[in-house]
Amino acid sequence: MAHWRALIVLGTAQFLMVLDTSVMNVSISQLVEDFDTEVTAIQAVITLYALVMAAFMLIGGRLGDILGRRRVFFLGLVVYATGSALTTIAPTLWVLVLGWSVIEGLGAALVLPAMAALVAESYRGRDRAVAYGVIGGLAGAGIAVGPLLGGWVTTYLTWRLVFAGEVVVVAVVLCFRRVIADVPRTGPRPTLDLVGATLSAAGLGLGVLGVLQSGTWGWVQPRNPPFTVLGFAPTLFVVAAGVALLAFFRHWERHRERADRDPLVHLSLLRVPPLRSGLMTLVSQNLILLGLFFTIPLYLQVVQGFDAFETGLRLLPVSAAMLASSTVAARLGRRVGARRMVRLGLTALVGAIVWLLATIDPVIDDAQFACAMALLGLGMGMLASQLGNVVQSSVDEEERSEAGGMQFTAQNLGSALGTALIGSILVGALAQAFTADVADDPRLSQEARDQTGVALESGISFVSTDQVRSAAEQAGLPPAEIEALTDTYATAQLNGLKAAILAAGGITLASYLVTPHLPTGRNGRTVRTDGEGPAAPPDSADPAAGTSRSARRS
Repeated sequence: MAHWRALIVLGTAQFLMVLDTSVMNVSISQLVEDFDTEVTAIQAVITLYALVMAAFMLIGGRLGDILGRRRVFFLGLVVYATGSALTTIAPTLWVLVLGWSVIEGLGAALVLPAMAALVAESYRGRDRAVAYGVIGGLAGAGIAVGPLLGGWVTTYLTWRLVFAGEVVVVAVVLCFRRVIADVPRTGPRPTLDLVGATLSAAGLGLGVLGVLQSGTWGWVQPRNPPFTVLGFAPTLFVVAAGVALLAFFRHWERHRERADRDPLVHLSLLRVPPLRSGLMTLVSQNLILLGLFFTIPLYLQVVQGFDAFETGLRLLPVSAAMLASSTVAARLGRRVGARRMVRLGLTALVGAIVWLLATIDPVIDDAQFACAMALLGLGMGMLASQLGNVVQSSVDEEERSEAGGMQFTAQNLGSALGTALIGSILVGALAQAFTADVADDPRLSQEARDQTGVALESGISFVSTDQVRSAAEQAGLPPAEIEALTDTYATAQLNGLKAAILAAGGITLASYLVTPHLPTGRNGRTVRTDGEGPAAPPDSADPAAGTSRSARRS
């Protein structure tokens, strides 16, 4: 048991880092009410949390190299607890953004890369594979248990208690800080690349901002943007600006490497095929999971009218299946290889999404929905059990923090894009379906169409049919037209939900394309792209296998 004490501390931190988002997702309706805002505003808050982590994760990994991974890990926990305390007492939406999205996000950006490196330093061989399987399972449990825990607390007490509890948990973890060994650096201490840090954070921020606002601004034709560019919606221009900054970041990092100066991240690491494939799969996994975990609670709460606790209960099969499958798949992956397990997990996700699409009806079929959620958890557990070990086992010991920064940048970039992209598809499909149905509905008079058109021009949000009915009554429409308008909106709601889930299915299918270079098992071979010929892949059976930095530079 003493051998696993470090994993208990590190795993607790991992659980906390992902608990927040799932709590927020299941509490969306209550947050909208408490802060007198709209679903899109809470969507932006959730996206910003993941985006802050993604933008600063590379910086957090580099600080771990500079200051020491153990020190940065516990410093990050203190920052995280500070944000949790501020979130607990947040009186306005902006204070919530500061406490949760910004301060907690920065704390997580310090904790997670250091945690990944500390796991790799604390365990070897099969123990390392088991440790990453447990970490992946706890991450999945945090995402999936959060709805049940957060739902119960939100419904019967207040969601603020979850964040107060996090402060207490961090305090307890800090009391056991001595179980984490401090491994001293043996090489020269690197420096922080401030220009690279600024470029990467700004590029990621602009890219995700454009995707997030696409549902409101429109992609090409302006819908409700704050400004236009040559008569077009600003969305693609904002995304393009982000891509341009990231391209300049890539050029700058290579310039620093050629000048033999420490970059923020050694992009030559991406020449290692298993690492590159693992990172891309992590983006896909979290994009799918967080996109669905934003969409599904809206279906349960806004369409079905369930409270936060009832919503959490219906998401419980994800938790149980994810925790169980990640534990089993971590062991099975050592025999059959990460590639096979990941592809099997993606297949399970495709099946879950198809099953889920069949359950999106005005009246939920609880049995069918529970089975779809269980299959979703099964697939996610298979992915979560493999990818952390693939990333960390693809690099040398001195590159653990850097790889950890890339790993959690990929995860949180996927999370931010998932909430932003799937959420914008949901709102955009809702607006398009509602607009088309109103125009074609013979039960509505021209006056009702005109009034609805004016309302749509000011933007549309995902609200309950009761709110639509109330707004129509305030507009003075006749009862028959009020019912017609409400029915039309209810149909558009389901169409928007199905479009968002279908988009997640498309991303899942596309994810097969990034899996070819994942490790295949004990005897698998992976072709390296640095001109040095074939090499054995760094799988869980050979965790020390990797490509040295000097070899990649040559």
